[in-house]
Amino acid sequence: MKDKIIEKASEMFLTLGFKSVTMDDIASEMGISKKTIYAHFNNKETIIAVVTDSIFEEVSKDIDCICALEQNPIEEIYEIKKRVLEHMRNEKTSPWHQLQKYYPTIFQNIKNRQCSFMQECVVKNLHRGIEQGLFRNNIDVQFVSRIYFNGVTGIKDSNLFPISMFNGSHLYEMFLEYHLRGIVTPEGRKILNNLIHSNQD
Repeated sequence: MKDKIIEKASEMFLTLGFKSVTMDDIASEMGISKKTIYAHFNNKETIIAVVTDSIFEEVSKDIDCICALEQNPIEEIYEIKKRVLEHMRNEKTSPWHQLQKYYPTIFQNIKNRQCSFMQECVVKNLHRGIEQGLFRNNIDVQFVSRIYFNGVTGIKDSNLFPISMFNGSHLYEMFLEYHLRGIVTPEGRKILNNLIHSNQD
């Protein structure tokens, strides 16, 4: 039952927002009593902590699998983008903005873990891109990796990028192109342009 609650809560939080969904909503959606939920979780904040941890672990595992394939670094980063968007597909609100505003401790914990994980992943990607002649060899890898993380998390800020103006998947697409165009070599640009055109077809 605990796993089913986590699964349903994850779906509802990402669709409706962490603040918007109540314990009553989860119980009603599952056709169970609120008492059943409290048998497994002390309060809503506990569920949110477990759910965000579960989402992080799932996304991280998927990204690890992609990185293990050691594709060309530009294709790898697009494959990661595709997988992340699959996880975000049900987001109709700004769940992460709500998490930051109403549950700052949980948000900061997840952000710290994301930063550590992504830093390692992006640094490896950048080094491989330089070695293969696809990324410029004069870039500062530590700087670029941090700017990348800042950008990926920053585009989720609905105050800066309101949903009424920006579609989530298109926003990610634009950011990724912005990131890569700043670091690719002429050889890397050919691969990037081919990927962009193939994604538009």
